[in-house]
Amino acid sequence: MEERFEITLADGTKISDLVLNGNNYISKSEITEDIFKGNLSSVTISDGETEETLTNCELIQIREFVPGEWWFIIREIPADVQRQREIQANIEYIAMMTDVDLEIGEV
Repeated sequence: MEERFEITLADGTKISDLVLNGNNYISKSEITEDIFKGNLSSVTISDGETEETLTNCELIQIREFVPGEWWFIIREIPADVQRQREIQANIEYIAMMTDVDLEIGEV
């Protein structure tokens, strides 16, 4: 018998009866990106016996690979990637506030 998982998102939304294939969770119920938007700051994954809580996650992909099966991948954003994104956002904000064009032209 396949192991089943349940994912609880930050707002308490539960996605149940999931099967894990590699790093893909598979649902027989339709899953859309909307369910994850703004809802991945805390994600709890349970197999009924153990629970793991991830923070600062992102949706990598979601697809209906097989008719009636929605496959999705979520991951915890590594600290170094999060820091790079924060630095880039700060650079873009400063550029916007000082009216600096960050586009690199052809050489």
